[in-house]
Amino acid sequence: MSLVIPITNVAAIDCGTNSIRLLISSSSGAELVREMEIVKLGEGVDRTKNFSPEAVARTLKALRYFKELIDQNDVTHVRFCATSATRDAQNREIFTIPVEEILGVAPEVIVGTEEARLSFLGATAELSRELAPFLVVDIGGGSTEFVLGTSDVIAAISVDIGCVRMTERHFSQDPPSADEIANARRDINKAIDRASESVAISSAKTLIAVAGTATTVAAAALHLPEYDRVQIHGARIPAERAIEISEWLLSLTRVERAGLGYMHPGRVEVIAAGSLVLAEIIKRTGAREFVASERDILDGIVATLR
Repeated sequence: MSLVIPITNVAAIDCGTNSIRLLISSSSGAELVREMEIVKLGEGVDRTKNFSPEAVARTLKALRYFKELIDQNDVTHVRFCATSATRDAQNREIFTIPVEEILGVAPEVIVGTEEARLSFLGATAELSRELAPFLVVDIGGGSTEFVLGTSDVIAAISVDIGCVRMTERHFSQDPPSADEIANARRDINKAIDRASESVAISSAKTLIAVAGTATTVAAAALHLPEYDRVQIHGARIPAERAIEISEWLLSLTRVERAGLGYMHPGRVEVIAAGSLVLAEIIKRTGAREFVASERDILDGIVATLR
């Protein structure tokens, strides 16, 4: 009699400052569902230190849709990880309690170093160790994670320079003024200074950038007419080109950014600040290029469930 191994599907949910994302995977590693909703959960959190009821309502609506997909795909294990915005919000229980009611599992408010570890796990799983050491940079809405490692993490840190946070803190004009950009650049570099005290950011052989800011910059560098994650994943973007794209995005109005075929509507408001974070990191690391990765914290979360 042959042994029948049951097929189990697992689901990972990454709930950040700007977006909430779902990945459902089979036990064999096959990707069944990958979804993203821009919900702006962290809207205003940098200033008020609290979630707004409207932002929570948007996020819970997306989560109910994700729950339908989870039920349709016979998922046996779910892990929900909340990151920067939920870490910062003093009234997080208005969000975390209904999350558990909807999903039936308690949400994890993970610390920045765990967020970094999961991003590293997802981004490097399929890469040759000949490209190591890796520096994985995850530019989120509220924070940016720096994680250095080979097969395992050597050092990691999370600093508060996400694309939403920098936009809300520094940009009020459209496009942002030279003074606003200069102030944001100073803020970003102070955070990179802090990161470099814990992580040897210039020692990596390969710089990998994950999440929507990096992949959108890659789409621009590749001159894509629309967003194509297959072409973006693994693309090597020269440092000079990434910096040029950041300067270009910073010069555009909101309407002009919205007109770009590869631009997700939820990134229109924050991509300029996000691209500035990426450009300053590239300068400070001395990297000649970055590798854009569509594999990130979601894939890392799934790996912990198999």
